[in-house]
Amino acid sequence: MYFSDRGYDVVVVDNYFRRKACDELDTGLLYPVPNLIDRAKLWHQLTGKEIKVIIGDLTNDEFTRSLFNSKSNYDWALSNNSHAQPTTVVHYAEQPSAPYSMMNYKYAGLTITNNLQATNNLMWAVKDLSPETHIIKLGTMGEYGTPNIDIEEGWLVVTHKGREQKFLYPRQGGSVYHTTKIMDTDLLWFGVRNWDLRVTDLMQGPVYGNETEESKIDPRLKTLFNYDEIFGTILNRFIVQAAIDYPLSVYGKGGQKRGFLNIKDTLQCVHKAELKPADKGELRIFNQITETFSVNELATKTQKAGAALGIKVNIEHIENPRKELEDHYYNPTYQGLVDIGVVPHLLSDEYMIHALEEAISCKDNIRRDVIFKGIKW
Repeated sequence: MYFSDRGYDVVVVDNYFRRKACDELDTGLLYPVPNLIDRAKLWHQLTGKEIKVIIGDLTNDEFTRSLFNSKSNYDWALSNNSHAQPTTVVHYAEQPSAPYSMMNYKYAGLTITNNLQATNNLMWAVKDLSPETHIIKLGTMGEYGTPNIDIEEGWLVVTHKGREQKFLYPRQGGSVYHTTKIMDTDLLWFGVRNWDLRVTDLMQGPVYGNETEESKIDPRLKTLFNYDEIFGTILNRFIVQAAIDYPLSVYGKGGQKRGFLNIKDTLQCVHKAELKPADKGELRIFNQITETFSVNELATKTQKAGAALGIKVNIEHIENPRKELEDHYYNPTYQGLVDIGVVPHLLSDEYMIHALEEAISCKDNIRRDVIFKGIKW
């Protein structure tokens, strides 16, 4: 919708992996969201703009290639005076949850198969059939882990025995999910080195929020909002917990520090990266965050928002189900996106109050039993 509203011809390809996973694992959604086809119809009715939806599995190599080499797939785009080949592919087709990947060997295997196969199929399809297409891939700040040195934007210059070379910044993912994202980066770096592909890798931190300018047109256009431990990001979880008087579940000491960004900036970052694409033979990496917080700081912000609405919000430190450092150095660089024009939306008290009010308005949909089940690794 963000790109469509700005005059782009947009095709969305999906197989409902996440929706099916939410159904299978019985996770909670804050509110119902229509499927992609119905949302595209609604978008067209409200704006007159068309988004084409194709349902299919990108781990199927021939299906992925068909998106690039079958003329029938371009009839719609050509009728809108587009190029026959996509100028940009935004690769969001990965299983997005660390807890999901650590539930057991089955879900770890599904994560590896989905993420690596989809990326590999896309890379080869672009190489063989559309080599000028710019790939924007969603990475994760979790690829870096929590090293005891500053985190640069994707690359590190190493001096060793009097010689110097630039390498991909050392990665140390904390879950199978994060490890697959590292492998995806390595796959695309291979494609860049060998075939001169053009790739932007956005190392995204946890996203909060569910509202964009486009979704304000109709509440049915909002994105999925999970509040469970599997698919819900931490600030979204805390907001929902506060809305139903559920103690904020802080893992361990709560000193874990991460980089965060508003969902509006997720879209803004992708758009700015599209406007200024990577060069041929370039793997360009941006750290896609706008500010950093510890778990304790986010819990305190949620508690403060509750107090502003006359709600007492309790914080509970529980045994950490994850293998992670709870007190660590964390200093990532994230200047690159600002340099190409991103203007961040910072986490304000006003946002926290608004988000909590929205969660309260949906409190009848919230299920306490799905918030925390204790997935360990």
